[in-house]
Amino acid sequence: MKRPIALALIGLLAVATPSAAQDWPTKPVKVMVPFGPGSTPDVVARLIADHLQKSLGQPFVIENKPGASGNTGTDAVAKAAPDGTTIGVSIGGPLAINTLLFSKLPYDPKTDIAPITQLVTQPSALAVNSSVKVNSVGELLALLKREPGKFNFGSIGNGSLSHLAMEAIALQSGTRLVHIAYPSSPAAVTAIIRGDAQMGCLPAIAVTPHEASGALKILAVSTAKRSPYLPQIPTLKEAGIDVDADAWMGMIAPAHTPEAIVARIRGAVVEALGTAAIRDKLAAQLMEPIGNSPAEFRARIDSEIVRWGPVIKAADIKVN
Repeated sequence: MKRPIALALIGLLAVATPSAAQDWPTKPVKVMVPFGPGSTPDVVARLIADHLQKSLGQPFVIENKPGASGNTGTDAVAKAAPDGTTIGVSIGGPLAINTLLFSKLPYDPKTDIAPITQLVTQPSALAVNSSVKVNSVGELLALLKREPGKFNFGSIGNGSLSHLAMEAIALQSGTRLVHIAYPSSPAAVTAIIRGDAQMGCLPAIAVTPHEASGALKILAVSTAKRSPYLPQIPTLKEAGIDVDADAWMGMIAPAHTPEAIVARIRGAVVEALGTAAIRDKLAAQLMEPIGNSPAEFRARIDSEIVRWGPVIKAADIKVN
């Protein structure tokens, strides 16, 4: 008797899960952001949460949980109940790169996180102080090779994408640069304008407002193809530097969240990304909406580890 009863219960669960997914959300949803209010992930999370709250009729509550380069808030998602009541917005650091930088993480992105969809991609821009007498990536590399070790670059932290991108540029071009870490992208941009740092590969939205004044020059974007919002700026790849360093972020859930619920969340999020209001607000931040599948998002996470592993090893970068 026990086996038929067990099989019947499994059958009921199989029927109940799709039904529960169709009804999602039936209670308030917590959206974890592993960075502080006003950060880029926070801005994107609030745009989407506001739309979902209006369209789905349940509160979507943002909870900022910064710390440990995004690990703290991402871990909060990993440790949450896998029932669709907690989701998160995270980035390449805590989902991929930090596995190479930290000796130990409180979660395993491969087994403790369920990817839902990549939300957006945002270009970084290679910018130099206007006193640096170059007007192209090629001219910059020639200068660095003539005077190795003389120039420094600013980043937004040890092991950050802005740090790794410049190390990759130096590695591929056979040059040497001195790294100076700053607490934020505005601080790093200010350092370049003042000449405290000569260059940096920083979020384009932090750099572009200063180009018209002549305070700095943008030489390239670090994405695989030109940004539709900055079509006049070439890519690093066009200059022969095979560096692809876009600042992306994605929606995640705890591992073991039922696939039907993940699919329901993704559908709602992709619908939000397709609205004119959200697309316009993302464009103002130079962000392109993505909305890919969980499998495609997982492949993107895995590719980051493959891409940055050799750079981190060659530059001997460690956080702890």
